[in-house]
Amino acid sequence: MKTQLEYSGRIDPEYYQKKYIRYQSLVENCRNFELKEKTDFIVGPFGSSYNTENYVPNSGYRYVRGQDVKPFVLKDDDARYMTKEDFHRLSKYALKENDILVSVVGTLGNACIVQKKDIPGIFSCKSTVLRTNEMNPYYLLSYLNSKFGHDLLLRKERGAIQKGLNLGDLHSLLVPVLTSNIQTILESMIKRSLNQLEHAKNIYKSAETTLLYELGIQTDAFPSSTISIKSFSQSLSTSGRLDAEYYQAKYDFLFHKLKQFPCKKLGGNHGIVTITKSIEPGSTAYRKQGIPFIRVGDVTKFGISEPEIFLPEDIAKDVSSLYPKKETILFSKDGSAGIAYKLEKDKKLITSGALLHLTVCNMEDVLPDYLTLVLNSPVVQLQAERDSNGAIIQHWKLSEIKNVIIPVLNKNIQKEITSKVQESFALRHQSEQFMQYSKKAVEIAIEQNEEAAIQWLKAKGI
Repeated sequence: MKTQLEYSGRIDPEYYQKKYIRYQSLVENCRNFELKEKTDFIVGPFGSSYNTENYVPNSGYRYVRGQDVKPFVLKDDDARYMTKEDFHRLSKYALKENDILVSVVGTLGNACIVQKKDIPGIFSCKSTVLRTNEMNPYYLLSYLNSKFGHDLLLRKERGAIQKGLNLGDLHSLLVPVLTSNIQTILESMIKRSLNQLEHAKNIYKSAETTLLYELGIQTDAFPSSTISIKSFSQSLSTSGRLDAEYYQAKYDFLFHKLKQFPCKKLGGNHGIVTITKSIEPGSTAYRKQGIPFIRVGDVTKFGISEPEIFLPEDIAKDVSSLYPKKETILFSKDGSAGIAYKLEKDKKLITSGALLHLTVCNMEDVLPDYLTLVLNSPVVQLQAERDSNGAIIQHWKLSEIKNVIIPVLNKNIQKEITSKVQESFALRHQSEQFMQYSKKAVEIAIEQNEEAAIQWLKAKGI
């Protein structure tokens, strides 16, 4: 309608998709308010307020990047830190407990809540903080991650090459008014979910500790010296490498420890795994719908994020042969090299060529969950660092990956580590399920009514 066009100020057809119009109508049919009415907004520091080259080892003062903002949860497995002095200089952008971060540049519309463990910290200009003053932040979090809140925000995206949301887009987002009863239920669910996730992280950390303990490795015991004196026969004639970084003392320390245990090469003849590569279709094949296309940035050691890019069904003649199977370990060789994630079931997706597919040859010898944890541990991460040292964009050669040394501990230790890893992932799955339930409950409340949403939750055992 002409009146709708004049109200929005938008003329692009994407803005008027049937889905968006339907969602907007359903929210308007509820009691509602604009987000600016009950929320304070804080925009992150722009320009060169903080130089990312100034990252420091864990100082206790976090610098939250746009890529750290994921649905519901602020990612912390690859956290960056700043100095105490920089934190105080930028203290007007300091995070508070129960702040909601929304990503407004790059990947748009992700919303997570800040927990006590995430502070002190500063957030970047890639996100905006919503600080609620008359609303339960956990309800707002559920709404923003629901199809209504998320899609109605994405409807407002601007820009062609660099997509973004401006402050006015956030201000005008309509939020339905739900009763305190269901808001309290949602808060309880999300808090339970976050507690389970923290428990899962602790169990996984215990598995990592068990591995390093059995190998007699303490990460703080690695030599700090970058100097290691080598003869010609110990260096160039053996490795073919002239760069001094390759011969640091910490690498000598690692391999000295590994020599005390049975070890095997990761790939190649008599290796632990077979290694296959996927495809690089090129950006011309990218679609908004189709087969999920998973890139390195979509993968962590804990799972696969919802991708932004999809591929057509006819991208390959036998496209199903590209789908990774259960127990396949995805292993990154470019960008953030050395990230490993094991699939729990067959997946209809295609990975980029930067993600190798590792398949364990003999599970009687090496358990896949054990191997995945080793790949993510300092044992392999240091080998990745050594091989790619000095590169601006990290690239790990396939020939080097095949020669990675893997300690093969006795089966009982492998089973103990595997048990902890599987328990950790089971808790993560439960945590994710509660988050999905909270979104679905909000959607049912909007589409039907609150009573229907509460009954649905009861049927799920909530």
